[in-house]
Amino acid sequence: MSEMIILTRTYDLLRWLLPKRERFSKQYRSTVTQRLMDAALDFQEALLMAEAYRDKIRLRHLRAADAYLSKVRLYLRLVHDWGWLSPGQYEHVSRMVAEIGRLLGGWIKQES
Repeated sequence: MSEMIILTRTYDLLRWLLPKRERFSKQYRSTVTQRLMDAALDFQEALLMAEAYRDKIRLRHLRAADAYLSKVRLYLRLVHDWGWLSPGQYEHVSRMVAEIGRLLGGWIKQES
């Protein structure tokens, strides 16, 4: 059941985040912005792969998802520091990512 919650929350994050990239600096759209979007999408894909497998393979995908989520956090901090997200937007997305991180941590702990 918790796997379904994390997939829903991640979908909500993507639905919120992807349209924001149009407001990001065009100068960095092909680098930092693309890396942020790739990390977010790769995170979702790693979760889907984890859901499809069991045991060690599942744990491997969950750990990969954790690494992608760390990248998302890093790029979001950069985006905020550069003023591409307002403080309110950054607070909102940070809460989303924190909740997803807690759900992921619980899933990893359950599988370990």
